[in-house]
Amino acid sequence: MKVTVVGSGYVGLVTGACLADVGNQVLCLDLDARKIEILNQGGIPIHEPGLLEIVQRNRLAGRLSFTTDVAASVAHGDIQFIAVGTPPDEDGSADLRYVVAAARNIGKHMTGFKVIVDKSTVPVGTADKVHAAIADELTQRGTALDFAVTSNPEFLKEGAAVEDFMRPDRIVVGIPTGEVGERARAMMQQLYAPFQRNHDRTLFMDVRSAELTKYAANAMLATRISFMNELANLAETLGADIELVRRGIGSDPRIGYHFLYPGTGYGGSCFPKDVKALIRTAQEHGHAATLLNAVEEVNDTQKSVLVRKIEKHYGNDLSGKHFAMWGLAFKPNTDDMREAPSRVVLQALVERGARVTAYDPVAMEETNRVLELDFAGKPAQRAAIALAQSAQQALEGADALVIMTEWSHFRSPDFAAIKAALKAPVIFDGRNLFDPAYVRGEGFAYFAIGR
Repeated sequence: MKVTVVGSGYVGLVTGACLADVGNQVLCLDLDARKIEILNQGGIPIHEPGLLEIVQRNRLAGRLSFTTDVAASVAHGDIQFIAVGTPPDEDGSADLRYVVAAARNIGKHMTGFKVIVDKSTVPVGTADKVHAAIADELTQRGTALDFAVTSNPEFLKEGAAVEDFMRPDRIVVGIPTGEVGERARAMMQQLYAPFQRNHDRTLFMDVRSAELTKYAANAMLATRISFMNELANLAETLGADIELVRRGIGSDPRIGYHFLYPGTGYGGSCFPKDVKALIRTAQEHGHAATLLNAVEEVNDTQKSVLVRKIEKHYGNDLSGKHFAMWGLAFKPNTDDMREAPSRVVLQALVERGARVTAYDPVAMEETNRVLELDFAGKPAQRAAIALAQSAQQALEGADALVIMTEWSHFRSPDFAAIKAALKAPVIFDGRNLFDPAYVRGEGFAYFAIGR
């Protein structure tokens, strides 16, 4: 099939590459010429395990190409995926300007039937706005053409996106009513057939239900995280061990273990933005969204949990203190720093007079970029943060180690080497990587979450 993907960011690039890998002819559009240049030179602009190999393989096979030419992209695909950014607006609602702009471009250039697929995470009712934008452009052209606007939300975990796309646990497709909806259904069924050879995983539904399903899924996962963080803080107060509590409740099949790990709060491109957008949508329709407001409040507070532990140990004035930080990305196997708890902790430490030497296996370049944003106009604070070339180098001469991301090779470190590098054997563990009894037995002051 001929497929166009508008937007070559995280979702768009994974979608385009994986669809090409099963034999489709895919053209990815992006108006960022630098990004397209990187892709046309055989690179990728993001870090995602396994993605580079798929992109390179399908480029060489001629099934995957990249362009900045809007008219060519519309002419290419019978199916047009819209996978552009939907950043949060100041009021928390999703900013749909890029989605609507993409829709208008399709309306300006289309010459026959198209299935337009909202792949971006968008609020309920966005398909109606996309339909209206395309219809308006066709009216201005004096042209009457059939088209169908569908919703096909992504359920990709950063760090495992390729696996999630190639072996989905469900494929949600919202289709409109009538003849155009049935044509869209048949085309989407054909497109996704290679990904469900064992059994049909596609859930067809109305468009608005599909739009809400994406937000509902992310909000549910965010709720589990905030629930466990709330319990972890209570466990500390009560003298309980949240890891034992987690095992106790996770063994109940009605609950399960997924997303029940306490830590320093959720971040990334999805959960914070989607919870805010769902709260805003509820408010616009007269609903209070009490639970979701609490989820967000708990998460905002949890991002500073290690700062509170550090202050309790050293006092509020951290002048002269030097901290090593392991992990900067919001989660392992990605370089994504959006809404990362590490950013909150870095700012808090330097504002209290401390210096930080930080290390992340893949997010160093992205860290440099976001630190320029976080410390714009504050050169002295920015200068208090150094980036190390290795985890061990970050430790040299530091007063304590702060762990922010659960990268796998942080899980079994050489504790003797850590102790030798630090001025004092102190670890603040925001991801509960270690057994407290063992680490304390090695002579460390060890501060974890809820333990």
